Amino acid sequence: MYIEQVAQAVTTSHERYTVMSDKLNPKLTPSQPMVYQIRLKGHLDDQWTDWFEGLTITLEEDGTTLLSGPVADQAALHGLLKKVRDLGMPLVSVN
Repeated sequence: MYIEQVAQAVTTSHERYTVMSDKLNPKLTPSQPMVYQIRLKGHLDDQWTDWFEGLTITLEEDGTTLLSGPVADQAALHGLLKKVRDLGMPLVSVN
């Protein structure tokens, strides 16, 4: 009851602040892999698909490579980022 009162006070007196919900997002389950996009400076060819565990390799017109696809968990993401580091290609972004 106290938490509900505090939440109500926060939402009524400071409308710009939002209150976090204690409910989980029903759209995501722990067993679902997250889909990531990893952008690298430079181009990779398709021979690297197996090394990057089946991620889709897209060569962009701006000279970057986009690796995209599902990644099982944080440990797998860190493994992919280590592979990027080992290639020596500059990492542009991870989404």
